[in-house]
Amino acid sequence: MHIKIGTRASKLALWQAHHVQEQLNAHQISSDIVEIITKGDKILDRSLSKIGSKGLFTEELEEQLLNGSIDIAVHSAKDLSSDLGEHFEILAFSEREAPHDVLLSSTDRDLSQAWVVGTSSTRRVALIKTFYPHFTIVDMRGNLQTRIKKMEDGHCDILVLAYAGVHRMGYENKIIKNLSIDDFCPPVGQGVLAIEINKKLNTEKKNGLRTILNDPKTEQCLLVERSYLHFLQGGCSIPVFGNALWHENSIHFTAGIVRLDGSELIKATFVLENETEEELGRRAAKYILNAGGDKILEEIKRNL
Repeated sequence: MHIKIGTRASKLALWQAHHVQEQLNAHQISSDIVEIITKGDKILDRSLSKIGSKGLFTEELEEQLLNGSIDIAVHSAKDLSSDLGEHFEILAFSEREAPHDVLLSSTDRDLSQAWVVGTSSTRRVALIKTFYPHFTIVDMRGNLQTRIKKMEDGHCDILVLAYAGVHRMGYENKIIKNLSIDDFCPPVGQGVLAIEINKKLNTEKKNGLRTILNDPKTEQCLLVERSYLHFLQGGCSIPVFGNALWHENSIHFTAGIVRLDGSELIKATFVLENETEEELGRRAAKYILNAGGDKILEEIKRNL
């Protein structure tokens, strides 16, 4: 069996693809890595919310899955739409890296001071306005190295990033604060790699790859998170968050939404009971909507 692995061309995406390749190599499965440039990699002069979130980092990879140029596409799970359509499915989820966000800077910073912070995430913008209202926020697009270079060139003082990418790229020495997931609850899928396939992929390949690449406990958590996101019809332009984790032999799911100006945050934690993972995600979404999340969503969609 030989596998063609599709990936974005950024250093972090290539790290992810090589990580998958190493897992395949350990089981004597040969593979090639195919680099693909996506729309999200090309358009860097506008915020994610302004160019639309659906398929931003995945559409070109899915085209290659459809025509058979690649067998699997390796994504950050947080980049994948909650609705993959009729042709695609997620074959596997990797074991989760720590999912929290971090503050990055070239030097130590007194966080009580009024710094300029760079991020392109509406969730991070809203949470910064909630917990660090004295910060000024500037839009910061590009891959990890590009954003760090922009910070070092003076475009901002601090970056807000996912720990997983910072760790994988070896920038831990620039972390000035690990943000608590109790406050900065991460987005759905953060810290997890998702392996996407064409549903028509050869059954032998499908079964063999799933056995090697899927982490069952992470998969159960992601089924909860993605069900929640799907019910809310959330994406990069909507500041919703959701993080499921295993605690005392059950899944605990913290989820919510925050108003764009940071003035209101709705959050709750749910425990998996006599229900499927998808049912837990839907139950959480209904609760958040009924608690006022519906009004926040309406307001956000009006202003986009």
